[in-house]
Amino acid sequence: MSDELVFYTNPMSRGRIARWMLEEVGQPYRTEVLDFGTTMKAPAYLAINPMGKVPAIRHGDTVVTEAAAICAYLADAFPQAGLAPASGSRERGPYYRWLFFGAGPVESSVTNKTMGFQVPPERAGTVGYGSLEDVLNALEGAVSKGDYLVGNRFTAADLYVGAQIGWGMQFGTIEKRPAFERYAARINSRPAAIRARAIDDALLPKK
Repeated sequence: MSDELVFYTNPMSRGRIARWMLEEVGQPYRTEVLDFGTTMKAPAYLAINPMGKVPAIRHGDTVVTEAAAICAYLADAFPQAGLAPASGSRERGPYYRWLFFGAGPVESSVTNKTMGFQVPPERAGTVGYGSLEDVLNALEGAVSKGDYLVGNRFTAADLYVGAQIGWGMQFGTIEKRPAFERYAARINSRPAAIRARAIDDALLPKK
């Protein structure tokens, strides 16, 4: 696909996940940095994402928002990068499983913890993730089985889940369990991850 790839982001946002994915893909892209409350809420960007949030990408006429969706889209749009199991393969199941586990239970449970919301134990069955402890135990089991979540190679699922784990441990919303620390260190040492962090760090406001 030769259409222009445009990335809308802010270095203090989940756009860092999409940046990492773009660096893994290795395709040329143009970055538009938006500010919270101003350009992010302006009509020009609301035409891209009516939520007025980042990240988003525009690939030709195709617009994708939500970090997990961006990761999945880019992996499929540029299969030569090898960031997703082949369509129809049995590995596609666990790939989707953990990618959406990161976007669903992990995101929801960690956000609720950040906001100070505790699900009463007797009401755990009414929320999709049950409890934060359940989520972290499932996640710990997944990253302890091997170097990667799916088979023996890095995929977009590792990128998304690994970013969630690393970010959560940094800000204290995910426990620093040894399995999480080993997994995050392995994933975050990838050349594309290092490049992405350097690019975004350079865009941070100067103190």
